[in-house]
Amino acid sequence: MGSTNFNAPPFKLTLTAIGAVVALHVLAAMALTMVSTPEPVVKPIKTTLPIEIQLVTLPAEIEKTEIKAEEMAPTKALKPQTKPAAVPESKPREKPQTSKTAQPEVKPKPPVTAPEKPAPTEPATKTIKTKNKTQPDTPKASNNEPFRHEIKRQQSMSTIQADDVIDTNERKMLAAQAEKAAQQAHIKAMRDAQAAEDAKAARAAQAVENATQKVKADTESKAAKEAEAAARTKVAAAANNTPVNFNASNANWTAKPNFSFPDRAKRSARSGDTFNVVLLLRVNKQGGIDSVRLAQSSGNAALDREAQRQVRSGRFQPFMKNGVPVVGNVTLPIDYVVP
Repeated sequence: MGSTNFNAPPFKLTLTAIGAVVALHVLAAMALTMVSTPEPVVKPIKTTLPIEIQLVTLPAEIEKTEIKAEEMAPTKALKPQTKPAAVPESKPREKPQTSKTAQPEVKPKPPVTAPEKPAPTEPATKTIKTKNKTQPDTPKASNNEPFRHEIKRQQSMSTIQADDVIDTNERKMLAAQAEKAAQQAHIKAMRDAQAAEDAKAARAAQAVENATQKVKADTESKAAKEAEAAARTKVAAAANNTPVNFNASNANWTAKPNFSFPDRAKRSARSGDTFNVVLLLRVNKQGGIDSVRLAQSSGNAALDREAQRQVRSGRFQPFMKNGVPVVGNVTLPIDYVVP
């Protein structure tokens, strides 16, 4: 018996899968054939036209011919015009005369003698320089007209270019001069502004210094006045040492003493009795009591002594006269009641 693989898929399922894959491929191929491919867009190539530069050179034969014509011409005919007349292209040129000087190419050897004067019907000639010599431009060299026009055109173009270069240089020079002038004006404006700021700062500093000096002068003046007033007060106070009499009503205590009836005086007194003592006090300018005298006795010697002792512990406010403290004599009555 052969081995059987139970895990293999059924045959019909395999065929169905293969058919589905083939159908998908066919559909994909049909879709690809139906899609139209876009045409590529070809951008035009930008071409730059070449610049044609044509160098003009005179043919050697024409140059030799012109030189020979110059040698054959008489001396009088070599006078070039200071300002050659330009021959317009529109006018047809007259046929050159069949003279020996006009056609040097016909005969290889020029004759010894030349005509005395050129034909009067000759058109105006142009003088060109060849080999450091001036020679007339004969009508026979009409085939060189394009070259001459090209030379003139190139010369005019070179002249225009030179003028443009000169104008450009002049504009650059003017622009540089204007920029330099603007820079100088800016520098000058900055310097002027800095000078104005410096002057302003100097004025402010001067004003502050003046104010400081004024305050200092005022302070010194005030201090001097105060010192002078103090000196005057001191002098006045020193001069006013004479005692001034005051009543008890003019005296104000700053520290009032305690007036109490002494126990030693009770022996000869009865309860409820009243004793009157009058003291004469010398008060200095600071309000202190310098001396005490008995102006009127109470009749009890012990009470009189105790009253003089007790009053010394007190202190008055300074007595003033005309705003100045003075020494005062105060008469002070004291009443004692026996307890």
